[in-house]
Amino acid sequence: MKDFKGIYKQLVGDCFPSTIKISIGGQTFIYQKRSWEVDGEKKGLRYGENPHQMSALYELINGNIILGDCHFISPGQGLVSALTEKDFHQFGKHPSQINLTDLDRGLQILRYLMDKPAVVIIKHNNPCGVAYGNSLTEAFHRAYFADRIAAFGGCVVVNRSLDRETAEEISQYYVELIAAPDYASGVVDILKQRKNLRIVEIKRIERLADYVNKTWLDFKSLMDGGLILQQSPYTRIKSKKDFYPAETEYKGKTYRIKRVPTEKEFKDLLFGWYIEQGVTSNSVIFVKDEATVAIGTGEQDRVGVVEIAIFKAYTKYADSLCFKKHNIPYKQLEKEIAEGKRPLSQKEEIDFLTKDAYGGIKGAVMVSDGFFPFRDGVDVAIKEGITAIAQPGGSIRDFESIVACNEAKPPVAMVYTGERAFRH
Repeated sequence: MKDFKGIYKQLVGDCFPSTIKISIGGQTFIYQKRSWEVDGEKKGLRYGENPHQMSALYELINGNIILGDCHFISPGQGLVSALTEKDFHQFGKHPSQINLTDLDRGLQILRYLMDKPAVVIIKHNNPCGVAYGNSLTEAFHRAYFADRIAAFGGCVVVNRSLDRETAEEISQYYVELIAAPDYASGVVDILKQRKNLRIVEIKRIERLADYVNKTWLDFKSLMDGGLILQQSPYTRIKSKKDFYPAETEYKGKTYRIKRVPTEKEFKDLLFGWYIEQGVTSNSVIFVKDEATVAIGTGEQDRVGVVEIAIFKAYTKYADSLCFKKHNIPYKQLEKEIAEGKRPLSQKEEIDFLTKDAYGGIKGAVMVSDGFFPFRDGVDVAIKEGITAIAQPGGSIRDFESIVACNEAKPPVAMVYTGERAFRH
């Protein structure tokens, strides 16, 4: 019988060169391939996106490119690509491409969230849950239970020294990788109880805010061997003052939003917009009290992704309630009720509480990475009790979204970002 589990443990050889030199317009980048010695075996990435794909990680070690007013990031500022053996307190096994791209995406989001203890949980290059907290433990708890189901096997990135209390909570759950600027005494030993967990120290996490205005040269490869080059994504939104009040003109009539966001709503809108910088588009995010309620990702239509985010909010809220109350997933509760092992009343209570809280959406704000081409996406979200919206603006039918917000009882606030946040 073929060992299908074994394919995930194998090390795939790669034929990529030790160095790469890329010249653009007479300017040059020089990259060095990264490898690590694990259990006596020197190797780079375990494999690519899938176990049968070759892959290699390269660090920028020399050169710089300046194109017009765009200064791309220079050598000596490595984060993920600069990791050496000493930065891994535990390898578990050689990291794969997805492990490190998840970590990189988490850092891309976290660079905007350095003011307070924050935790980002990433899986398949999309955040599962993101939260601020008064402590790192609180931030992790809020981020994890924003989507406990998706967080299984995810990558946890924190912006403060990992303390014992937070480590003990994290160690209760299965995660693939943890990254922190450093670890308090005894914390690594707690985490090492999970032998396959990758425990990573990235000291530059403490200075992630320095990367907010830095961009890198982003390569997109085509199946015909062609390349698309672009400046990496970034946002000009740095404070509530950078949002625009929702206003537009249609057929000679001016439409203005009735209500501007409150201070609390502005905080949540900013928080959500920063998370949007690392979410696959089309996407919308529901945020409440500077923590994600639900993240809708990668859908082709705007109203569809709002509906998916709402479905996820209800599903995850019910699961979190069930896990906290009965210490089992919601799906297991349903199964045990069907088998006669638990009373139906337990499910009915969870369902009632979830519906009563609108899956946690009531009182939340909604952030969208693209404009709303029709008012349907706005209407669907308003029905669930959102209080404010941030979106790029620029649709021919922006007036419809403004009317929808003004017609709501009470009126819903809306601001424009004046920029899109697509990621593909």
